[in-house]
Amino acid sequence: MPHTLSTGSDSRPGALRRRPVPASDHRSSGGDVRADLSGPLAALTVMSRDDLVVEWRRQFRANPPDRVRRDLLELGIAWKLQEKALGGLKRAVATELRDLAEALATTGDIGRAKTLRLKPGARLIREWGGATHEVTVVETGFAWRGETWKSLSAIAVRITGAHWSGPRFFGLTSRGRTAAADGGETDGVTTATGSREEDIDA
Repeated sequence: MPHTLSTGSDSRPGALRRRPVPASDHRSSGGDVRADLSGPLAALTVMSRDDLVVEWRRQFRANPPDRVRRDLLELGIAWKLQEKALGGLKRAVATELRDLAEALATTGDIGRAKTLRLKPGARLIREWGGATHEVTVVETGFAWRGETWKSLSAIAVRITGAHWSGPRFFGLTSRGRTAAADGGETDGVTTATGSREEDIDA
């Protein structure tokens, strides 16, 4: 019989139920929430790989990566359970992690691409193909041409039609051209010039 995660009296197969915790009580009741998670987290360690795949699909509403190792399935599900119970990452942290991932994908080394931390209201101006593109940093991402985008890279791809690291395209990394110093914060205007791919280090 396959293992499923279940707590409380929820009658749905494998359903995970936790006691609602008001946002204001998260700090004081953190120990209780962690105690509630101890059972489901322990159950993961005895589930078969096939059962973990089923649980992954239930938690993430998507298939796991192909040929992913069992231990990674277990870790991923455990993280998701804890995120649901304790809350996810702060928006600023999530944004920084996304930028680091983009830098790693582009350069192969996070340390070679220190991205500026941009405050809401900061403007990024980039000339490309004879046109000037202005992006404004907002609380929820980046505003460009009347739309809000979660990633600078998505804007860079739309502008150029090719894969780009957004921070590099807009001159925010140590390998790109930038009007501001590496690291730190900026709330002003950063201008990256050039309209051809060779104008920025690959």
